[in-house]
Amino acid sequence: MAQKGIPPGQTPANEKPGARLSEIRVEIDAIDGEILKLLNKRANLSREVGQIKRKGAELVFKPLRERDLLDKLARENPGPLPDEHLTAIWREILSSSRALQRPQNVAYLGPEGTFSHFAGVEYLGHAASFHPCRDILQIFEEVCQGSCELGVVPLENSLQGTVGVSLDLFLKYQVVIEAELYSRISHCLLATDDDFSSIKKVYSHPQPLAQCQGWLRANLPNAALVPVESTAAAAKRAASDPESAAIGNCKLADIHGLEILARRIEDEPGNWTRFVIIASENGKKDIQPRPSPVGHSGADKTSVLFTVPDKPGSLSNILELFARHHVNMRKLESRPMRGQPWKYVFFADVESDLNDPEHGDLLEQLGHACNSFRILGCYPTGPQLDRMSIAEQSKNDDEGI
Repeated sequence: MAQKGIPPGQTPANEKPGARLSEIRVEIDAIDGEILKLLNKRANLSREVGQIKRKGAELVFKPLRERDLLDKLARENPGPLPDEHLTAIWREILSSSRALQRPQNVAYLGPEGTFSHFAGVEYLGHAASFHPCRDILQIFEEVCQGSCELGVVPLENSLQGTVGVSLDLFLKYQVVIEAELYSRISHCLLATDDDFSSIKKVYSHPQPLAQCQGWLRANLPNAALVPVESTAAAAKRAASDPESAAIGNCKLADIHGLEILARRIEDEPGNWTRFVIIASENGKKDIQPRPSPVGHSGADKTSVLFTVPDKPGSLSNILELFARHHVNMRKLESRPMRGQPWKYVFFADVESDLNDPEHGDLLEQLGHACNSFRILGCYPTGPQLDRMSIAEQSKNDDEGI
C-alpha cells in the first residue's frame, strides 16, 4: 500500500517502481473482478426488463432515458476519467442491455465501413446487429416491413445541406424519428505503408475527394484521383493495391489492415452530418396533432410535416402560431409533393416537445390552419460524436503531450 502523504500516481522514494507496479496490477485485477460482478448483475436486471417488455410492443431503445442517464453520470463524475470516455463506455453498456432485452437489427446505408455505419455504431453500440442497405429507400423499407427495428438515416450535412431523398421518404413511409445524432465527418489518408512517394492513385467517394482537394493538391499533386461508390470500397481497393491510397474514416484502417498516413485532411474542418434514428409507426395512419396522454416526455425537439392551403398568408399564419406560443423554429424546408405538380409540403424542426399537454391549444390551432399536419417525432437533442478526438486525446496522453 502507498505511504501516507504520497500523492496519487507517485511512487514513494524508498519503494522500487517494479514492486509498486505489481501492487497496482493486483489492485486493478481486484477492481476488474468487482466491475465484472456488477455488470453481470446489471445484465440480469436487463433480461428481466426484456421479459416484462415482451408482453407489449414497445421499443427497447429509449433515447430519453439513456440521455438522462448519461447526463446524470457526467454530473456525478469526479474524475480523472474524462466525460467523453465515460460516455463511450456507457453507450456500450446500454447497447449490451438492449441486446439482452431483445436482439436489435439496425438498417444503415452500406456497405460496412461507411460514415453511416460508424455513426450508428458510435451511438447505438457494438451489441446491435447492423444490416447494410444499398440505398436510403431500402432503410425505410426494412424498418416499415419489420425486418429491422431501427434505421440510421442521414438527414442533413453542415456544408451541403439537406439530404432531399430522406425528407421525401418521410412522406411515403409511416416511420417516426426516435433520436438524432451529429457525427463529425473527418477524413484520413489510408494506405498499405507510410511511403507517400509510392502513391500513384487515390480512391474515394466523389464527395470526400472534393472535400480534400486542397490537401491533395499540396501533398499528392501527381496522384490520380479515382472516384468509387463508397469510402469502404476505396479502402478495400487500397488494401489490394500497394501503389494507391484511400480517403475515408480512420476506422477503415482496422477493418482492411491499412496504415493511417494523415488525419483530418478535409479542407473545411466544420463538416458534420445529422443522422436520425427511425422506427416504424406500426401501421398507424398518422401521429395525430394532440398531446400525449402520458404528458411531457422530456423531449426537447420535435420534427413535423405539414401542408397549407394554397392562398396568401397561409404559411405566415403557421409561423405566427408557433411564435405566439413561444416555440422556436430551428429548421423550415419545402419539398415538392409527389404526383401533385407545384404543390409543396413543409418539414420543420422546433425546439419543444409538442406532445407536452401545454401545447394542446397550439396543436389544435395547427390542425385547423393546415391541410395536413403530422408529428414525425419528439426526441432529445442529439449528441455531437467525434470519435477521432477521443482517439487523438488518448494518443497524446500516451505520448505525454
